[in-house]
This record gives sequence, C-alpha cells and structure tokens, in this order.
Amino acid sequence: MQISSRFTIAVHVLICIETFKNDYKVTSEFLASSVNVNPVVIRRLLQQLKKAGLITVKRGSGGADTGKPLDEITLLDVYNAVECVEEGNLFHFHENPNQRCPVGKNIHALLDVRLEEIQKAMEREMRSVSIKDIMEDAEKLM
Repeated sequence: MQISSRFTIAVHVLICIETFKNDYKVTSEFLASSVNVNPVVIRRLLQQLKKAGLITVKRGSGGADTGKPLDEITLLDVYNAVECVEEGNLFHFHENPNQRCPVGKNIHALLDVRLEEIQKAMEREMRSVSIKDIMEDAEKLM
C-alpha cells in the first residue's frame, strides 16, 4: 500500500506557490517545471486544491495563489483534497474472504479496529503539521 504521489506533488505545489508568487506568475507550466511532470497533472491537482478552498486560480494564465493562510492549511487538508480514498478509508479490504476458512471469516474482526486506529493516528499527525511548518523548513534550506 502506498499513498499516491498526488499528495507530495500537492505539497510541492503549495510551497512553490508561496515561494514564487511575488516574483513570477505561478502557472501550471511554471509549477510543472519545478515538479518535473506534465502540466496536465498540475492542472488536475490545482482543480482539486481549488475545490477544497486551499488555493485560488485566476483564469487563463493569471496564476495561482494560496486560498488561506499557510498556518491554516494542514497536511491532512492537502491529503483530503487530492487523495481519492474510497469512502474515507485508507485501507481497502479484499471483497470476499472465504467464510468457510477460520481466517477468512474472522479477518474483519481481527483487523478492522486496528486499521481504523492506524488511520486515525496518521490523520492526527497530519493534522498537526501545517504548510507553514513545511514552508519554514524549506526557507532554511533555500
């Protein structure tokens, strides 16, 4: 299991927007050059971030900006905006475990609560880190 690169690309995009917004028109092409992906990938992510209220985008080649202060955007906000987690569940169970097998018929009872707790712990940690925190770390490296 692996969280897709959409999450890390979205964080990268937010840091780029904040870093360059006063000096450049931050377009999908500009962001794509930093991330080193096709601008179409960036445009899709920008749409998701915009829908979540995390950024604003001006029509045409107007550029992108953050939609709210960076200390109000958490990693969990970004994750929720761009990850396509089915029904909010990080873990996906195989559909039809064999009910005649002692493991198969009990697998949900064995794992459901534990996996839910693991997901909650991840979400708590992501909620505790803001994009401002990441930006401050980035500024130390630039």
